[in-house]
Amino acid sequence: MISREPTIERLGLARELLLTPFGLDESHLSRALAEIRAHRVDDADLYFQYTRSEGWSLEEGIVKTGSFSIDQGVGVRAVSGEKTAFAYSDDISEASLLDAARTVRSISAADKVGRARVASKKIAKSRSLYPHIDPIASMDSTDKVRLLERAEQCARAKDPRVVQVMAGLASEYDVVLVARADGLMAADVRPLVRLSITVIAEQNGRREVGSAGGGGRFGLAYFTDEQIGQYVHEAVNAALVNLESRPAPAGEMTVVLGPGWPGVLLHEAVGHGLEGDFNRKGSSAFSGRIGQRVAAKGVTVLDDGTLADRRGSLNVDDEGHATQRNVLIEDGILKGYIQDAMNARLMGVKPTGNGRRESYAHIPMPRMTNTYMLGGDKDPQEIVASIKKGLYATNFGGGQVDITSGKFVFSASEAYWVENGKIQYPVKGATIVGSGPESLKKVTMIGNDMRLDSGVGTCGKEGQSVPVGVGQPTMRIDGLTVGGTA
Repeated sequence: MISREPTIERLGLARELLLTPFGLDESHLSRALAEIRAHRVDDADLYFQYTRSEGWSLEEGIVKTGSFSIDQGVGVRAVSGEKTAFAYSDDISEASLLDAARTVRSISAADKVGRARVASKKIAKSRSLYPHIDPIASMDSTDKVRLLERAEQCARAKDPRVVQVMAGLASEYDVVLVARADGLMAADVRPLVRLSITVIAEQNGRREVGSAGGGGRFGLAYFTDEQIGQYVHEAVNAALVNLESRPAPAGEMTVVLGPGWPGVLLHEAVGHGLEGDFNRKGSSAFSGRIGQRVAAKGVTVLDDGTLADRRGSLNVDDEGHATQRNVLIEDGILKGYIQDAMNARLMGVKPTGNGRRESYAHIPMPRMTNTYMLGGDKDPQEIVASIKKGLYATNFGGGQVDITSGKFVFSASEAYWVENGKIQYPVKGATIVGSGPESLKKVTMIGNDMRLDSGVGTCGKEGQSVPVGVGQPTMRIDGLTVGGTA
């Protein structure tokens, strides 16, 4: 449900943190925006942010690092046509706000100077997807250390081959306030936590690594003994599987991707190519193809920032627009792109709630939130059993994509060689190479086990990192190129 009520409550909290301590109120924001609009611009906004973050890490049985930081500031932006002028300051004051406003308004021609009527204030519609708590304060320091120690003890007790355990706990409390030139006011309070566990297992002089973890927009109480045990099981299992792995075969073959985190391939291979800026400029492999078939029948891809408690979700994006459930590809047909305000205006469409920025010191751009593919009707075991000779990849490391060509490269961190429908042995060193648009056309079976990742994704674009989510069901793709070491 979208309403203005949650925004009103969050605006109050944002004012207390970001305006009142610095002698500011909403009249100062209106004045700064009026300064920008004295030169005619298409759009302008102010983005205030307060971020408190904390991290703990354990290695060799002891907590080796603990960090705590507070950052706050304001970003001021003016947009004229395709041009953006941007200034930011970690000094929140009326003087720095007005200085920044006068600086960015120079993007517009000086001969267009005129009086700007102050837009009447409007409260943005918003969602309520997560609690507005401070996760750092949701557990005391002693208990945070104990949590990491429990994770380590659990991992070592799991198998005698585990020789090293590293665990990390991160918490963030983020408060943002957005004031737009059209009078729109929005605010959000964003908690974020993550627990990560990495183990090293050794057998006959061979060492292998396994990692797992998760989190989301909630407090640290989420990490119960049961949840920690699940992460430990996954990390230890991954390391032990890799101890038995053999070099991966190479060549063109059938590849079956497991559910959940392997959706990162979808994120890279397809998601980035559907971001509005690349398509407006015509540099994406998907440019100008709305209404055309870009994937096999049954392939439906969504970007959804409205999922409760998810790492990639937002109540409002970083331009003050409520997030949405955007259908990008439906049954193989391209339906739309994800948009921020500027690209939406230039393309003659509405923003989709995907304007995101790393911090007040960065400009917003169209970015993914939670990107996933809907499930089909096939049993996952049936899909694996259908492989005559090929790869079953259940976990991935890093990957990258060339937006213009759609070509991607991915490394599988956990994968198995399959012959005649039977898993033969785990393989190591498999890289999957292909073209995003072409690989989607080669999807031949879609499982009924759609799953989202555990809450670990971070996406990079043009030097900015933001938290995201991915997901997919088990999926068979025919004729992918696998680079191996065999």
